[in-house]
Amino acid sequence: MISRLRDHPSGLHLGLMLALTFSTGVVDAVGYLGLDRVFTGNMTGNVVILAMAIADPSSKLPILGPVIALACFLIGAAIAGRTFKGLKAGWYPRTTVLLICVALLLGVAASSAFAVAVRPEPLNLAITGAMGLSMGAQAGSARHIGVADVTTVVVTSTLVGLAFDSRFGGGMDKHPWARRAGAILLIGAGAATGALLLHGGIGFGLLMSALITAVVVVLGALGRPHPVEGDPTN
Repeated sequence: MISRLRDHPSGLHLGLMLALTFSTGVVDAVGYLGLDRVFTGNMTGNVVILAMAIADPSSKLPILGPVIALACFLIGAAIAGRTFKGLKAGWYPRTTVLLICVALLLGVAASSAFAVAVRPEPLNLAITGAMGLSMGAQAGSARHIGVADVTTVVVTSTLVGLAFDSRFGGGMDKHPWARRAGAILLIGAGAATGALLLHGGIGFGLLMSALITAVVVVLGALGRPHPVEGDPTN
């Protein structure tokens, strides 16, 4: 099994990034529906909500939550950038470590949600920050792994590519419609799953995302190519 994973790294990485895309849908459903309309993966939505809240205070849209999510997301992405600085695209031991941290952050957030029957606002904001930090690190890791059309946190550009390169849009040879459609469907399926899990509380969605990330870490680490002798990055 391990040799099979190592023989097809591009297919493995595509599958793993699609799994994380589903996980992001779950996390964003938890944030938007369970934490007062806050996105922790889709920063486009966060920026729009924040701008509307500032422009029209009477809208009663949240401000502090989106600010925390946005700041923590940027910190997570910056940590990923520093982690992979100077390395070619691919899966490294550093990728494994960083995604383990993502899984742990989500797990801690889930545990915090389960531990308190009625969450005070400071705890909600702390959970929001942990989710934003984890999604930023995840997005940065996905960017470095370099699977085309699958960023794990947003599908707007994927939708553009799907329509632009379609037959109606002019078409192109070897149009990667399957992975694009898969990313769109999976983030939607993840959001629907997250919404359903909210009936039991936000902890269940966070726990599912933590477990998905943990499985991705295991498979990604097992599927890494054999270390190259003398290469310190391996």
